Amino acid sequence: MSNTNTQATAITEEATSRFVRITEDGREMQIHYNDVGQGTETVVMLHGSGPGATGWANFHRNVEPLVAAGYRVILMDCLGWGKSDPIVCKASRSELNARCLKALLDALDIERVHIIGNSMGGHSAVAFALAEPRRVGKLVLMGGGTGGPSQFVPMPTEGIKLLQGLYRNPTIENLQRMMSVFVFDSKALTEDLMQARLANMLARRDHLENFVASLAANPKQFNDFGPRLGEVAAPTLVIWGRDDRFVPMDVGLRLVAGMPNADMHIFTRCGHWAQWEHAEKFNRMVVEFLGREE
Repeated sequence: MSNTNTQATAITEEATSRFVRITEDGREMQIHYNDVGQGTETVVMLHGSGPGATGWANFHRNVEPLVAAGYRVILMDCLGWGKSDPIVCKASRSELNARCLKALLDALDIERVHIIGNSMGGHSAVAFALAEPRRVGKLVLMGGGTGGPSQFVPMPTEGIKLLQGLYRNPTIENLQRMMSVFVFDSKALTEDLMQARLANMLARRDHLENFVASLAANPKQFNDFGPRLGEVAAPTLVIWGRDDRFVPMDVGLRLVAGMPNADMHIFTRCGHWAQWEHAEKFNRMVVEFLGREE
């Protein structure tokens, strides 16, 4: 794909911040998203479920290479995260996020997209592909895609327990505990990054409280799409960290076994945040995959 978009100024979260009103379960709600680039093809990035997560926080190392390759990039804050409205989810979080993505794309008059989903974003990407197959070009899934259990690691995993504990008690100490197993090498996590994540969390205590309320209403927020993976015909790149302590690697193998057009890459010395821990190689791999003729 040729580079049709030249950025004259640095790409920032503030400059690309947008809002749209959608209707969910009969209620008008506000979705926040970042909109970057002007390509004829669009890549949507869907973030994970960690406290303080946003589209920009999860993917800020990955936006510019996609824009430079000629794509328009949309980063959606799911309901209950970032600057989007709060919500208590009593049913399937994956399918809720998929409905919100459809509403956002309808509002922006975008018919077809590639989707990059990390953790919860991977679950949501698969839910969208099952509900709207004609609107999906290619999928990139990291650390998520189906809510099926690991066959080798007791569930919930160490990382998920720490994540849920952080929602209930959002302190810098609990954030450090979670992040120490979130990535393979926690020494790479800067003090600025930790403080920014803490600030995101504490700025929206309603999001934290609603996530805990959601778990109480429905402990199984993310569907096991295992029986339906064969329906996902979109070319898919599954990317996993060998050392993922949130969603073990065998869950990724299950995706490859079930999807008819899926390939897998496993990063060594990598935890649950492949697009951040191995950003340079991840970006090259994704740009090559999206531009490949199938």
